[in-house]
Amino acid sequence: MGRAPTGRPTSFDIAYLAGVSQPTVSRALRGDKAVSEATRERIRQIARDLNYTVDKNASSLRSQRSNTIALLFFEDPTPDESMINPFFLAMLGSITRACASRGLDLLISFQRMEDDWHVQYQDSHRADGLILLGYGDYTLYEERLEQLQRQGTHFARWGSVTSDATGSTVGSDNFGAGRLVGEHLIAQGRRRLAFLGHADEHYPEFAQRYRGMCRALEEAGIAPDGALQADAITTEEAGRAAMLALLARGGERPDAIFAASDLIAIGAMRALAEAGLAVPGDVAVAGFDDIPAASLTSPPLTTMMQDIRGAGERLVETLLARIEERSGPDARLPTRLIVRGSTGACLTTG
Repeated sequence: MGRAPTGRPTSFDIAYLAGVSQPTVSRALRGDKAVSEATRERIRQIARDLNYTVDKNASSLRSQRSNTIALLFFEDPTPDESMINPFFLAMLGSITRACASRGLDLLISFQRMEDDWHVQYQDSHRADGLILLGYGDYTLYEERLEQLQRQGTHFARWGSVTSDATGSTVGSDNFGAGRLVGEHLIAQGRRRLAFLGHADEHYPEFAQRYRGMCRALEEAGIAPDGALQADAITTEEAGRAAMLALLARGGERPDAIFAASDLIAIGAMRALAEAGLAVPGDVAVAGFDDIPAASLTSPPLTTMMQDIRGAGERLVETLLARIEERSGPDARLPTRLIVRGSTGACLTTG
C-alpha cells in the first residue's frame, strides 16, 4: 500500500498511514466528493498530524494546472458606487472557504462585461477556470457565455439554471421560491399581488420568480393581473421608481408587493412611505435575497433567503468538475422564506 514515513512528510506517507492510494490522498485533499467524507476527514487529520502542506509548484507541474481560480465580479449599478451587488459580495466568504478547503488560491477581480476579461485568466494560464458573479441583461451576457463555451474555457456562474444549456450554472429554485412568497402573501389575506422587477428573458431569474407567484395566485383561484407588474433592475432607486409608477397607473392599488430583490423592495417601501401608505397595514412587501439590510428596514423586510454558504461550495465544486471532466453536483440550491414585519398584518376579507 506504500512505504513507511521517512523525512519530510509527503502524500505517499499519508497514503501509507491511511491505507489508501496516493491518488486518493490527492483527491481527498482537493475536497473531491468522489472520496467518501469519512476517508477525506481521516486523510485531512493525518495530514494535520504530520504538518503536511501541499507542494503547489510540484503539483502544478504534474497536472499542468495553476491550482488557482479567478472570481470575477461584474459591475451592477449601486447607490454607493461600489458597483457590486451586495448579494454577490456576501457570497465571497463562502467561495473563499471552499477554495481554501481544497488548497486552491483565489484571484478576485472586478470587471466590465464588455471587456475581454477571459484573456487575462485561463487563456494566459493565470487560473484554471473562472467563477462569474453578476451579469445584468442576460441576453447580452449569453453571447459571452457561448463564446467561453466555444473556446473551451472552464467556468461556473450563479444565475438561472433553467436558462442555461452549458451545465455551468448554479442557482436557486426561483420558480418554487416565487410560488412560496405568493402563497405566503395570499395566506395573509392579500389578493392583489404586484411584482416589481423585469419578468422576461432579459432577467430570467426575475422572470421565474414572477411565474412562481402567478402560479400561487392561479392555485388560489385568483387571476394574475399583468397591469400589476413593473420593470425594475436591482437598485433601491429602480424599486422606488417602479412603485411610484405602479401607484400612478390609477385603479385599485395592490395590497401586496413581491419585489424581485431586497434592494428593489427597500426602494418600494420608500415610495409607499412617500405616498402615505403603511407597510404592512396598507400594503405588504416581500423581497428576495436576505441581504444584511433586509433586517434593518422599518418594518423589517420579509424575504426569501438564498443559500449563500452552500452557493460558494457548489460553485467551486461545479467548476472543478468541469476542469476535471467529471459529473458535477446538483445545480439547484434550496431557499427559505424569512417572515418579518413587512408582511405581518392579516387583512380581513368579506
